[in-house]
Amino acid sequence: MDVLIHLFVGLHIIGIASLLGGFLTQMKAMGKGTARFVPAMLHGALTMLVTGVVLVGLNQAQDYSVDNIKIGVKLALLIVILGLVYVKRDEETVDKRLFGLVGLLTTVNVFIAVLWT
Repeated sequence: MDVLIHLFVGLHIIGIASLLGGFLTQMKAMGKGTARFVPAMLHGALTMLVTGVVLVGLNQAQDYSVDNIKIGVKLALLIVILGLVYVKRDEETVDKRLFGLVGLLTTVNVFIAVLWT
């Protein structure tokens, strides 16, 4: 079961890399006001959602301790990110404040995962 958990952690990291990488590739365009949500950002957020839910289930099935408040905060942030990216995915340009908010929330989500113990 631990191998399965590690596999899903790897997939979860790939999801965050896709979301954050999509944001970082659009940083120059954000400065010009032409940034848009690329498909990699949507797919990364969806990957994070699915793998995160699976990870919580697998950890609880193994009777490992799960910090439900931490998971709830991370889930709330991810739902906001996913909602923004999903709704604005077809627009040619996205307001730079909205685009920056997605990057900020993604970064906060990473730091919550790493620093909240």
